[in-house]
Amino acid sequence: MLEAAKQQKSDSVNSNNSINSSNHDDEHQQRRQVLGGSTTSTSYDLAQFEPVRILNNNSTHKSVSLLGHFGNLSRDKFAIIVLEKTAFTEAQLRNYSVVTKAAVTQTATTSSESESENSSTTAEVVVAAERSVFSSKSHLRTEFINDIYGNFLCVTDPEVNQLKVTIIYPATEKHISKYSAHARFLLEETADDYRSVTLPHLEQEQLSLEWLYNILEHRKEKDRIVYEDPSDEVGFILLPDLKWDGKTLEQLYLLALVRPKGIKSLRDLTTAHLPLLRNIREGGIKAIKERYGISSDHLRIYVHYQPSFYHLHVHFTYLKHDPPGIHCEKSHLLTTIIENLELVPDYYQRVTLSCVLSETDKLYAKLKAAKENADEDQPKVKRTKIE
Repeated sequence: MLEAAKQQKSDSVNSNNSINSSNHDDEHQQRRQVLGGSTTSTSYDLAQFEPVRILNNNSTHKSVSLLGHFGNLSRDKFAIIVLEKTAFTEAQLRNYSVVTKAAVTQTATTSSESESENSSTTAEVVVAAERSVFSSKSHLRTEFINDIYGNFLCVTDPEVNQLKVTIIYPATEKHISKYSAHARFLLEETADDYRSVTLPHLEQEQLSLEWLYNILEHRKEKDRIVYEDPSDEVGFILLPDLKWDGKTLEQLYLLALVRPKGIKSLRDLTTAHLPLLRNIREGGIKAIKERYGISSDHLRIYVHYQPSFYHLHVHFTYLKHDPPGIHCEKSHLLTTIIENLELVPDYYQRVTLSCVLSETDKLYAKLKAAKENADEDQPKVKRTKIE
């Protein structure tokens, strides 16, 4: 019955053409809603979520995107829930016996203090130790044992087995498309392609950047700022990306949002922007070192092309972490960008750039059509038989 109900809801999704459209960037409209930027306050109860269908099940990143409704909110509005398994932290891997022993030792060496104070100290450490994978709250279920090898499933304390949950509500067609699995294609965008196809597309399909200006002007997310340079020419704000919880150091992911407006992407950069780029690199590295203790040789600093939104921003990620979008077809290291501009002032207005686009992306259809037309316009070579 559950499967039949899900199928019925799935059919209604496919036939529903009245999903509200949006002029806001999908991922960053979500930022406003999740972080308090929406005009209304919504309380979410997962027990009220009614799944319609799975949009994407990513085994590599251990995440799943679901489309459905919150029954207690509205059956006419769609919601998307993204569930992602979190990475292990060092605290979750502490050994129970070692920590408890440390607590007992501390108690013994502070005998001059009151007995009640000693007991309190020991109890606190033991409780902290129990929130570990290696504690009495973890239970192994044997799958098989063969000689020295064994495979098990482990049921652990929920405190060390949490999920990162992202909710987009109400979800538009654009959100549904973004979080659905689609075929993707690698395209080579020439400088002419950018001027004749991509740039006009961006001007026609320009998405709202109000959420970003809210951050730059301290109207929203002020408490999340890690570092800020207020200069109008070379300044930027560094803050955690939505993909990072801001706590799990092993998954560190920050964004540097530039203060100057009008720099859409890598394509706009010239030698005139070198002071800005150098300031982002040096200021970001220093801030991360001071705040998180991670040195520059453990950081991956890069720019995306095509980006998810068209206001220049720089990604800072931990080298130990492999988030989406770090591969060569999309990412350009900041040091390489700086060196290219030092060699050729208008390098990115002249070079061909690779980009990965979804089959549902309007830009993909336009670039593909332009290339097909260009191939048809090429003069055909006549073959001459040689006697």
